[in-house]
Amino acid sequence: MTGARPLNPGRWLGVPMLFVILATILFAAPIRMWGLQLPEPVFAMVPAFAWAVIRPSILAPFALLLLGLFLDTFWGGPTGLWGLSLLVAYASVLAARNMLTGQSRPMLWAWYAGASALSMTAGFLFTMMDSLAMPSLVAVFWQFLATALLFPFAHRLIDRFEDADVRFR
Repeated sequence: MTGARPLNPGRWLGVPMLFVILATILFAAPIRMWGLQLPEPVFAMVPAFAWAVIRPSILAPFALLLLGLFLDTFWGGPTGLWGLSLLVAYASVLAARNMLTGQSRPMLWAWYAGASALSMTAGFLFTMMDSLAMPSLVAVFWQFLATALLFPFAHRLIDRFEDADVRFR
């Protein structure tokens, strides 16, 4: 474990955003193995969860909006769908932040899965309202499962920066 790191916005916001964008592009590559394509998890859920746990910030929601707009543009979805879905997850985790402090890793994983489910449900409902058709529940479930398996990355981000804010020491 390393010592406290200063909360430079470029390090705790910019670098994770860059990794999310690169991972999204990489997993969208048309690579097939045994007839199956790579899953398309919502990598932006990692910082949406971690940033709410690390500390409240005025910059994090704007960064999530930018990531959501990137996802909407990249995947060809309606503008604002993923930005709003990520903000729903961020707000729910931020509201429960005091309960998350000091929780074990499996409990944080359960909270992360719950935030992912809330975000996916919001995205599902927003898509239904926009297109007036129901998206595939199976596809949403697989995307949720792939996203929920990304928790170790969120935990790593939390571990890296949770002690960096000197106001909470």
